[in-house]
Amino acid sequence: MIEIARIDHLVLRTTKLKEMLDFYCNVLNCSIERETNKEMGLMQLRAGDALIDLVSVESELGRKGGAAPTKTGNNLDHFCLQLKVISEAKILEHLKSHGIELGKFENRYGAQGMGRSIYIQDPEGNTVELRSEIV
Repeated sequence: MIEIARIDHLVLRTTKLKEMLDFYCNVLNCSIERETNKEMGLMQLRAGDALIDLVSVESELGRKGGAAPTKTGNNLDHFCLQLKVISEAKILEHLKSHGIELGKFENRYGAQGMGRSIYIQDPEGNTVELRSEIV
């Protein structure tokens, strides 16, 4: 029997690599961990103990996935990032400072049970759920 411990990685296909790198690195503080050659088109970002892979749809790897994501055809509904302990106010302040359109914090069920989280959008229109313990 296998047991899932946490998200290992997820892959987002993009037509806006520069904007996606800015969002995930500068807004959400991920770091670039690994980059393949431009023809392959893969950037791997460290997100806590998981990875977010960004794949340019124009690259060798990206073309294998078909058409580019669109407003009505995203390749992912949403994913949740578990944050280290931080107040909701600090999360909101940080997101506002980067011009991110905000939803509202709500109680939602996730891998750690019920908790407060907020939904935001990345530059490609993917929904990102941010969840943290309340301080």
